[in-house]
This record gives sequence, C-alpha cells and structure tokens, in this order.
Amino acid sequence: MSVTAAFDKREVSIIQKLSAEWEEVLTWLKPHFCRPETQSSAGAFVRALLSRAERKNSWGLAEEAGKQDPYAFQHLLLGARWEANEVRDDVLAYARQRLGEGGALVLDETGFLKKGNKSAGVARQYSGTAGRIENCQIGVFLAYVTPRGHTLVDRELYLPQEWTQDRDRCRRAGIEDTVAFRTKPELARAMLERAFEAGLTPSWVAGDEVYGRDGTLRHFLEQRHQRYVLAVASNTYVWRGMAQVTAGEVLQELKPKDWTVLSAGKGTKGPRLYEWARVQVNSHTGTLTRWLLFRRSLTDADEVAHYLVHAPANASLDAMVKAAGSRWPVEECFESAKGEVGLDEYEVRSYTGWYRHMTLCMVAHAFLAASRVLANNEEAALLPKVLGLTRRPRRMLRFRRRQGLDSSASPSRSSGACC
Repeated sequence: MSVTAAFDKREVSIIQKLSAEWEEVLTWLKPHFCRPETQSSAGAFVRALLSRAERKNSWGLAEEAGKQDPYAFQHLLLGARWEANEVRDDVLAYARQRLGEGGALVLDETGFLKKGNKSAGVARQYSGTAGRIENCQIGVFLAYVTPRGHTLVDRELYLPQEWTQDRDRCRRAGIEDTVAFRTKPELARAMLERAFEAGLTPSWVAGDEVYGRDGTLRHFLEQRHQRYVLAVASNTYVWRGMAQVTAGEVLQELKPKDWTVLSAGKGTKGPRLYEWARVQVNSHTGTLTRWLLFRRSLTDADEVAHYLVHAPANASLDAMVKAAGSRWPVEECFESAKGEVGLDEYEVRSYTGWYRHMTLCMVAHAFLAASRVLANNEEAALLPKVLGLTRRPRRMLRFRRRQGLDSSASPSRSSGACC
C-alpha cells in the first residue's frame, strides 16, 4: 500500500469514528430534553459550537446552523425546560469513559469581561484572564486531567457579596433567594464533592493559591485521605515539630544539595524543567503525610513557588512534581474552550443562561477531547506501518485542522492548545 493510500484510508477511518462518537454524544444528551424540538436545538447548538463560526453567540451559531433567526437557541438557553446540572453530571461520566480513570482534578477560575451591571455576578473584580481589575464575571471550574487528555467537567458562577446582599438585584438576574454567598474555595469544594459522590477517585487534586490558602478546603481533602498539591503563599504557616514556621522561612533553610532538577510535564517548548525540593511538616492525626514543596526557576533563583502537599509517606518527589504540573493543563482547557467552542462568547445575562451556556460548551469541549484520543489512537496504529514515517504529511495536518483535531489556530480566529 502506498503512503498516500494509507493516509487516505486513515482519513476515512477517522471520519467514521468521529461520526460514531458524535452520535454517542447525542445519545446521552438527548434524553435530558423532553420535547423533540428542544432535543434538536440542543444538538444543533453543540454542533455549531464545534464549528468554525466567527462569532459563537446565538446569532452566529444560528447562522452556522442554517437558521433564519436565533430564537430557538435563545429559548434553549433561557426558557426551555431542562436541567443543566444533570447534563453536567453526564459530562463527567463521559470524560471518565473517554479519558480513563485515575486522572487528576484541577481547580481554577477564569474571567469573562462584561459591560454594564445586569449580567449575573458581574462586578469590578480581579480577573486573572485580564491580569487586572475589570468589570467581569468569574467562573470557577473543575478540569479532569489524564495522560490521554483533559477537559472541563464542572462550573460554578462566583457571586460577589454585593450581589447576594441585594436580593432584588438577584431576582432580576434570575438568582433565587436560596442562593447565598460562597467563596471560591467553597464553590470548589461543592464541585469536588459532586465528583466524589459520582464515584471518581482522583489521583490528585491540584489548584492555585486561591484554593491552597483555604484551610477548610485542605482539611476537607485530608479527612477524605485525598492526595493534593495546592499552591500557597510564602507566609503560609505550618507546624514542624513543636515550632510554627512559614513556608518562606523553611525555604531559607534549604541547602544546594536539597534541590533536584525535574520536569513537571511537557510544555510548548519541551519539558518544563525546574529545581524542586521538599520538606516534611506536621500532619493531622489520622491523615496522610504533609510536605512543603518548592519549585525554583533554573534561571532566576528568586523565582520560587510554594506548595502544600498531602500524600502517602512513600510518595516520591517525582510524583509530587508531576501532580504539581497537572495544574497547567487547565489553562490549556480555558484557552481552547474559549478559542474552539465559544466559552466566553455568550450574550445571556441571567444566572440560568450562564450555567446552560457553560454546560453545553463543556459537552462540546469533552467531545473534542474524546476526538483527539481517537485521532491519536489512529495515528499510533498506522504510523509504524507506513515506511517508518516519523512525520505526518502536510495533507494530514490540513485534514486534522479542518476537523478541529489540531491545536493550531484556525484561519479565522485564534485558538488555544487542544484539550
């Protein structure tokens, strides 16, 4: 068989498998919508999210779906009867099936810049996306990360206290009186509890300093004997023996021999190499062992990140480093979800509309993650048989881009790394 014929055959095989995978998604998605027209709208909406539409608001998606107006999609997000949380639960189940068990759960947040003050939860607040205080909404997300891939599996909208203290304003945005103020770590705990209740046993839980500095969240994970690696500030206090010390003070005691160069995973420019060191500290009775973990830049010794780690006593430094590195894929998830499936392009203002848009975007994003698993499996099966090829023909690269299976940006819009 010629090289060209072999790759043509693979193209056909990939298309067939992706079509079957899409039908599988529709199979578990449709029962969540009682009316046939709503089922049709939901399938068309997610399919349009996966398209190369220039704008992925209701108007742009409707145009991509061949509709004369956006009303069916607007009704889907705002008025139709369906439970976004039930769809969310199936997204996690689907991600586990396609990406495999035993992955890490990663907590992070992202901002959605907004104008005006009508959108649920909008306020002038710090957005890591913008790197400054902006008028925005903040979504707290949970990502599932395995060696096969990664995708977003849960979401919560952060409501600042200025919102929950103004019930009239909440009602105008469709926020029920029972919805109280919750901190970002409290929202994170709710998502973790749902994942645990679904039977997921993650290898690690990872998160940045927003979540690492919350003692209640750490205690919750420790009581479950759950491994975690959470970023903390240098002034975080821990007990070592009979003395209370800060992470920064422990850092100053480290000797050159205490540091080891290790990779925290692959980056866009190769392995993410840093110097790493750890120091065991006191843990609570009946829980796993605690460490302070430090990550230092190879080029700037003053650039140090601090982590608290909760893991079995025999956990290796390399395992902790890999767990710390599992946090970076969530940034790729945000980038690709915004660039590929319109996570940030909604124009709904209501509380319900936000959750519905995010949930359907997660369906599309999980399908992309599953599609990449299929494509990678096809590639691994074929390449060794085709004259020992180590590089894909340009024709195949073009095909993967057309199918949304490549992390390169589309011609019409910038997209992030694929999940």
